[in-house]
Amino acid sequence: MAENPISFLSSNTKLGSGESVSLDVADYLRAARLLIKEGHVSPATGLLGVFLRESKNGRDEAYYLLGNAYRKTGNWQLALNNYRRATDINPRSPAKEAASMLLNILEFRNKDMYNH
Repeated sequence: MAENPISFLSSNTKLGSGESVSLDVADYLRAARLLIKEGHVSPATGLLGVFLRESKNGRDEAYYLLGNAYRKTGNWQLALNNYRRATDINPRSPAKEAASMLLNILEFRNKDMYNH
């Protein structure tokens, strides 16, 4: 059974007394990955936005995940922009391949539109 990303975040950010606990880089990225996988793109982009404002580590993966989130919504430009940011930080990021695949899809779609 898939883990609920919302309960994952809730259970990992509050103690029984209500005191907040900061999540580490891996927790944020794992939660965002789960949100995107489950189709909760808006909360994922919000979480990643907070992460990018607060963290200096893991930024390439966060931008890669943002690219994936925007790709899921069909916002190709924001997807490509975030993939590019990820590869600017880390040239070995999987965002490089994701951007290439997305560009291939868009080129195919545009060529196909001209054939009708």
